[in-house]
Amino acid sequence: MKIAIDAMGGDHAPKVIVEGAMKAVNHYSDLHITLIGDEKQIKSYLTNESKISIIHTDEIIESTDEPVRAVRRKKNASMVLMAKEVSEGRAEACISAGNTGALMAAGLFVVGRIDGIDRPALSPTLPTIDSQGFLFLDVGANVDAKPEHLLQYGIMGSIYAKQVRGIENPRVGLLNVGTEEKKGNELTKQAFDLLKNAELNFIGNVESRDLLEGVADVVVTDGFTGNVTLKTIEGSALSIFSMLKTVLTSNVKSKIAASILKPQLIGLKQKMDYSEYGGACLFGLKAPVIKAHGSSDANAVFNAVRQAREMVEKNVAETISNTVATLNIDK
Repeated sequence: MKIAIDAMGGDHAPKVIVEGAMKAVNHYSDLHITLIGDEKQIKSYLTNESKISIIHTDEIIESTDEPVRAVRRKKNASMVLMAKEVSEGRAEACISAGNTGALMAAGLFVVGRIDGIDRPALSPTLPTIDSQGFLFLDVGANVDAKPEHLLQYGIMGSIYAKQVRGIENPRVGLLNVGTEEKKGNELTKQAFDLLKNAELNFIGNVESRDLLEGVADVVVTDGFTGNVTLKTIEGSALSIFSMLKTVLTSNVKSKIAASILKPQLIGLKQKMDYSEYGGACLFGLKAPVIKAHGSSDANAVFNAVRQAREMVEKNVAETISNTVATLNIDK
């Protein structure tokens, strides 16, 4: 299996990208990774070249670049060349921790959109108290959405949850301001009817306060609401751990207590770290495209590779394409 990775994307590139790639090829005997980026920088961290190749480029897409313009003008940027590896058949999936908007543009313009999917969705798997996690889409690929887009999100998310995460009959929920059927704005009311009549295990509306309780396996919403919700969850988790650290280091007694609780606290932090599930998938494209978090470490890169590999193995993109082809969704 061949996976292409943008070695220059992310806050700690290329060091953690290279380290994560080496960990992945050591773990999976059938895996070959192509790293795209500055060859000199990559090789300074590459201690095992077995099953890893490099495509050199000194052009990158910065976080400050306008996404669409950057993809169109920077033809030799590491992210664009990564996507070309997939579109031209030399790789089966690709991963980047770089500019999210640019990755979305590269996915659409270079990898290509599945026929019948109007707008791809950016979809991370977030942790839950029971450690099962839930797939959340869309979290920002498209700020606005139509009801049929949310239906497509539900279909794509359900396929992923079943084929990759092994959930036999995934529960699909619609994020809303209340659980009653008639709650919400026109978007959610119309989306509710579409989801209810689809061949999905649709459980109805779910509220944001219940997400981490594991109320659903797949939760769909528009990109604006999803992004705000995602960042609220991230910020709340960081604030809670910051407050815990302050309390547990405030005096000698609390420091002693902290030393006793350290293994449990580390375990709790890992449990709430969504990078353990991999990156955020860009569902709706012809091949798996994974957006790793900008602050990814080597372990997060490894998990993104694992996720991409599973999507290829389970034919997720092909199954989405075949499923959508059988639908008749009024536009």
